[in-house]
Amino acid sequence: MTGPALVWFRDDYRLADNPALSAAVESGASLLCFAIIDESSQGLRPIGSAARWWLHGSLHALDRSLRGLGSRLVLFRGPAEGVMRRLAETANPSGVFWNRRYQAAEIAIDSAVKADLSGGGIAVRSFNGRLLHEPWQIQNQAGRPYRVFTPYLRAVAARPITAPLPRPKGLKPGQWPSAALESSVSLADLRLEPTHPDWAAPFSAIWCRGEDGARDRLTEFLEEDLGGYAVRRDFPAAEATSRLSPHLRFGEISPRQIWHAAKMRGDGSESHVAKFLSEVVWRDFCHQQLYDDPDLATAPSDPRFEGFRWADGLTSLIAWQKGRTGYPIVDAGMRQLWQAGWMHNRVRMIVGSFLVKHLLTDWRHGEAWFWDTLLDADAANNAFNWQWIAGSGPDSSPFHRIFNPVTQGEKFDPDGAYIRAYVPELAGLPAPHIHKPWEAPREILQQAGIVPGKTYPLPIVDHAAARERALDAYRALRALQPGSGDSA
Repeated sequence: MTGPALVWFRDDYRLADNPALSAAVESGASLLCFAIIDESSQGLRPIGSAARWWLHGSLHALDRSLRGLGSRLVLFRGPAEGVMRRLAETANPSGVFWNRRYQAAEIAIDSAVKADLSGGGIAVRSFNGRLLHEPWQIQNQAGRPYRVFTPYLRAVAARPITAPLPRPKGLKPGQWPSAALESSVSLADLRLEPTHPDWAAPFSAIWCRGEDGARDRLTEFLEEDLGGYAVRRDFPAAEATSRLSPHLRFGEISPRQIWHAAKMRGDGSESHVAKFLSEVVWRDFCHQQLYDDPDLATAPSDPRFEGFRWADGLTSLIAWQKGRTGYPIVDAGMRQLWQAGWMHNRVRMIVGSFLVKHLLTDWRHGEAWFWDTLLDADAANNAFNWQWIAGSGPDSSPFHRIFNPVTQGEKFDPDGAYIRAYVPELAGLPAPHIHKPWEAPREILQQAGIVPGKTYPLPIVDHAAARERALDAYRALRALQPGSGDSA
């Protein structure tokens, strides 16, 4: 190769197990590393506010790592096709390397860029750097994507997982032509982090963005929490989950790295390892569903749900968003989301079920709120998991499965530790009253300094009535299609 090789980073902000980067290094060419912040190409969905905060840290950390190898990360902003065309003209590359993306709009962009570059004699090489397997690799006997997770999991278990690639020990840095740099931007220019007000300020004390932070988080989880994962993962106060999801979302660590690191444990925790790795496989499963159904975030996979009669309740939606529903476990989850940019997985299911079924609010409102407020908001996982909750997606929880927020709290936060952490106005209430403060004796409420309806809201809906309303709406939907079965 005579000209430099362009390495295009996109949600794979790491050096280790980065197939595109490793192949570019092995080519022997000098490397020009860059990222494009593209929020204007047709069909692309701009990332949410919380994810923008994380992206800032990912880009900063990757640039620092590349500078340790004598290179750097150059940033561009604008439609990817236009940026790549300018780079092809000004940098005169011999090849371009990237790891593949799987959303329909991203695929269309990458295909157009590849055709444009190839037409100009520039080689393009793409790789799988995001998933355990490509979405089209795991198929059923009919040659179609799996629609049910359990057989998909079995199919993945029967296949080897490629070992992760080592971090490059060195690379040949290229010299950016001044003409190519004229349209570059600084990280500060991107304004990814909020300033006035800086609502993300608490995040820095909770999260360490970047590849080093991802590696440390994985090590800590494997050493301290994996041994009890299968049992403790459903209890939000235990903090027994990996919390790797934002790092995975931005590719600061790969699923192959996680897979092999967990598999190396031989201390009798096989059941916990298997359960943890099934969650990693679930992520691949979600990406396969998005690849097969590009409208996953906007249209129910089960077309029957297009006619579902949702309630028009803006007031209740706002109460849910603010964590003011009067149901402590729901409010704790929504406030954790605001304070940490993240929510425990069990609680995500509880708050999602509450929004869709107790408040009879269209799941797309919840998907949009999570998209904007979750640090780990991923196009595949977020959309698929909301459809799972709503009963409208493949292999979904049936719509008639309606979580009781009180019993869910009693079961998974029995002593109320999680609730006390995020709903401090209830901290003085003992269990079991903390799960249904509206039923607590007056003297108990007085001792805790709680005035129902004033210091903490009364429930915005009655559980039994809300449950019956949701089931009535579902029965009405089924009546429109005689003979149809449940959406599960």
